[in-house]
Formats: sequence, C-alpha cells, structure tokens
Amino acid sequence: MSWSFIIPIIVFGLVMVMLEIFVLPGFVAGVVGGLVVVYGVYQSYAVYGATAGSITLFATIAVFVLTLVLFFKSGMWKKVALSDVVDGKMNTLENIPSPGDRGKAISRLAPMGKALINNEYYEVSTNGEFIDADQEIEVIRTEGGKVLVKRIDMISPTP
Repeated sequence: MSWSFIIPIIVFGLVMVMLEIFVLPGFVAGVVGGLVVVYGVYQSYAVYGATAGSITLFATIAVFVLTLVLFFKSGMWKKVALSDVVDGKMNTLENIPSPGDRGKAISRLAPMGKALINNEYYEVSTNGEFIDADQEIEVIRTEGGKVLVKRIDMISPTP
C-alpha cells in the first residue's frame, strides 16, 4: 500500500470525523471516520515501519487539532451554531388564571396552544377538543402550571 492510498484514507476519515462533530449528529460518521483514520495510520506502521508510522500518527493528530482550532477561530462556528434566543416563558404559579376566567384563543388549540386570558398570554390545553384561533374560551381548572380551558359556545337566545 502506497502513500497515495494511505493519505487519502486518513483525509477521508478526518473529514468524516469533522462532519460528525459539526454537521451530522448520530455517531455513525464519527465512528466510520475514526476507524478509517486508525486503519490509515495502522497501514503506515505496517508498510513503512515504526518511524514513518509515528510521523503519520503525529501528523494526523496535528492536522486534526489545527483544523479544529482554525474552524473555531475563523468564526465559521457562529454560522453553523444555533444562536436564536428563546424568550418564551412557562406559566408561573403566581399569576395563573382562576376557573371561570374568560379569554380568547390566540393560536389553534389542538389540544394545546396559546391563549390570552386577563391580558396575559398562557400556554393552555383542552380536554381533547380542537378550538380554532380567535374563539372565546373559559378556564375550567388549573393544575400546577397547567391551564385547562373549554370553548364558550356563543348561542344567541331565540326571540
């Protein structure tokens, strides 16, 4: 086996490991890449001896570390990392609405969604029914931070 086969094997393995770290979660690409790198280094020991094998091993480690350092220093990490800020909040126990309070479904409750009750937004749920957005709702009960609601049927009285 020649260097023209060993070097591409090691490079392919390093690319697979980098893909595992930065792009493809799931463990498969990293394991395959790691095994390919180990095979390439092993072949350099087996074919060219201990000195060439050790040089290949240290060069592979150096290239791997250098690539990681350059990737993080270049700012490329910021382009692939999730940087969104989650500004939502859970229902807190201090301001949970009381049974009988009325409000309006902001999103479709299928069976969970968002509602506006007492001029505050809450994550609410139903007993399994679907309620469309902009429907009037009433709080049935609260359990801890969970708010259970039902639709208010607006039936007009017959004259």
